[in-house]
Amino acid sequence: MASSAADAPSTALGPLQFAAGGWLRRGREALETRLEAERDQLPLWVPVMFGGGISAWFVLPDSNQWVAALLLLGALALLGIALGRGGRAGRALAIAAVTAALGLGLIWGHATRVMAPVLAHPTVAAFEGRIEAVAPLPARGLVRVRLAPIGDVGMPPHVRVNIAEQDVPAGLATGAVIRLRGWFMPPPEASVPGAYDFARIAWFDRLGATGRAFVPVTLVSAGASPGSALRARLSAHIQGEVAGGPGAIAAALATGDQGAIGAEDAEAMRRAGLAHLLSISGLHVTAVVGATMLIVLKLLALSPMLALRLRLPLIAAGAGAVAAVGYTWLTGAEVPTIRSCVAALLVLLAIVIGREALTLRLVAAGALLVLLAFPQSLVGPSFQLSFAAVTAIIALHEHPRVSAWFAARGDGAARRLGRELLALLLTGLVVEIALAPIALYHFHRSGVYGALANIVAIPLTTFIVMPAEALALGFDAVGLGAPFWWAVDHALRLLLWIAHRVADAPGASAALPAMPDGAFGLMVAGGLWIALWRTKWRRLGAVPLAIGAAWALATPAPDLLITRDGQHLALATPEGLALLRERAGDYTRTTLAENSGVTGAPLAMADLADARCSPDLCIADHQAGGRTWRIAAIRSNNFVDYDALIRTCTDADIVVSPRGLPRACRPRWLRLDRQTLARTGGVAISLANGRIVTVRRPGADQPWRDPPTIAPPRGRHATMDVRSTGSKSIGERGTKAGL
Repeated sequence: MASSAADAPSTALGPLQFAAGGWLRRGREALETRLEAERDQLPLWVPVMFGGGISAWFVLPDSNQWVAALLLLGALALLGIALGRGGRAGRALAIAAVTAALGLGLIWGHATRVMAPVLAHPTVAAFEGRIEAVAPLPARGLVRVRLAPIGDVGMPPHVRVNIAEQDVPAGLATGAVIRLRGWFMPPPEASVPGAYDFARIAWFDRLGATGRAFVPVTLVSAGASPGSALRARLSAHIQGEVAGGPGAIAAALATGDQGAIGAEDAEAMRRAGLAHLLSISGLHVTAVVGATMLIVLKLLALSPMLALRLRLPLIAAGAGAVAAVGYTWLTGAEVPTIRSCVAALLVLLAIVIGREALTLRLVAAGALLVLLAFPQSLVGPSFQLSFAAVTAIIALHEHPRVSAWFAARGDGAARRLGRELLALLLTGLVVEIALAPIALYHFHRSGVYGALANIVAIPLTTFIVMPAEALALGFDAVGLGAPFWWAVDHALRLLLWIAHRVADAPGASAALPAMPDGAFGLMVAGGLWIALWRTKWRRLGAVPLAIGAAWALATPAPDLLITRDGQHLALATPEGLALLRERAGDYTRTTLAENSGVTGAPLAMADLADARCSPDLCIADHQAGGRTWRIAAIRSNNFVDYDALIRTCTDADIVVSPRGLPRACRPRWLRLDRQTLARTGGVAISLANGRIVTVRRPGADQPWRDPPTIAPPRGRHATMDVRSTGSKSIGERGTKAGL
């Protein structure tokens, strides 16, 4: 009996164990069958997993979690090896884990390798520096210069400074040495959650300070950079032939120099979904390579001897490769242009070896090469937008049903034109859908009519503007370029007309407040799942895509946005976004509006019916979450009575101050003063649910958050230290306190 009782549990669990084992076996067989059907698509996930490891380093806050992620990936790789006997699933898991670990390790090592000191605090400094790069910004009346300070002057090894156009000395060029004095500050981090994080960009660019030069700027020794000089001369020549906004865009198309494009034209192009035409990318490199190959092929084919004895397509491909590299060099060899050049070279290589040129494998190879060289580019909008667009286009046209719809059938010219226009419209719609989450995540705004605008804008730019501009530059050598410049001028005027009309149309752009990282990650994962697989299980990607989209749309706009210095506060009201300081600069106003998901012009908090403002203080009552919140914000540096300050704090739910507040200042819910904001960075608050999001996460270990610093020595080189300017703490009871 005892033996029978002991065997009872085993007998009872036997059927369950058998059922579980059978379920696992059938699940594994189904997975193996699916992976076997998708075997040609599996290599496409290598750069995705590599990028996933890079993303994990940016998302996880500190080195302990980076190490934990590497250990977890190592465990998954070993599990995959153990399960990989005779099947694809285990091998795929092992390769994915190892690839992700390599991506995480690469970006971690790269971030450590580029480490350079950052300016310790805002200061006025004077020094000599060698120019590393010059970027004219005519639309802003500035020339932006990257410098390497010479000698032990207490400045970071690389500095960026803006110089007013009228103050630029003659002979300013790469390699020159200049002497200047100016105002410098550390690269600023994101002012509020979701805003542009210049500190991160500067870290990977080894840029330790940014500022503006005072008069005079003296040229100590001349320098010369053939590439930059040619680029500057070419831009000036183009703008001399084509005036105004069209000339600025023509210069951008030829040299990548966008500095002359006016703010209104740039905003119109962005709202119309045409901003991609302004940055040198795949479209421009493709046009240059295609035109070069066509011209070389046609010219060489004029000789029967060459046509019979040489493989002219190979020679044309070689000429296209030279043109791609030369165009990349001419336009400044920026990361997006290098990325496009690499993709073009891969396409040319495929043509030379007789393989299909435009495939997702080619895109995957290009993405992997770029991430190996510039791993930090993964989290930037340029990489994401360009590869998302190309992936969406190729995935769409590789679909059997779509390729059958638009395949050539020997139709007449009218039907063929209609089919091509329909293909262009469908492609534009798919690209807009693919790019919308990325644009909303990074810029909090996305063009709605971009697909329609691009139907005209892309052919106009590719087949009229760029060829006409190339012919104009060529015929200028013999003084006959005027007719072609006339064509460029009028074509670009049409492009700008389209951009402004589309941008001014009702509902031209969709705005969304800063979305959670998780929502964006789900949408990206779902989109990749749909694009990279070929069998029916690709439809499963719609699940994370829909969840991420719903999460992003359901995320409420913050009621309060406070910048990292406490100087600026934005309050969301039914009338619109209200700013604490109505004289806030354009950049601050735009940043606060975009991260609040607001498209209209901000209001002044002093004009609100539920606010009482003096030159020193604003107190506003705000309805949220079924109650009234009282918000008090300091807005000046004037002195006020200590007792009045304490009474204000006691009556308020939230107090915001750019200075330190005394301990006796105890609002009912939240106090954000200089010391608190130094720890948190910018803050976004949703009062309905009490959700607080900060730029700085507790314990975050990304190197640009707490970088090594360097301070200019006092005396000859540093004339003023402004660490405490505007940051005085409030005194103790019985004294006056600076607010």
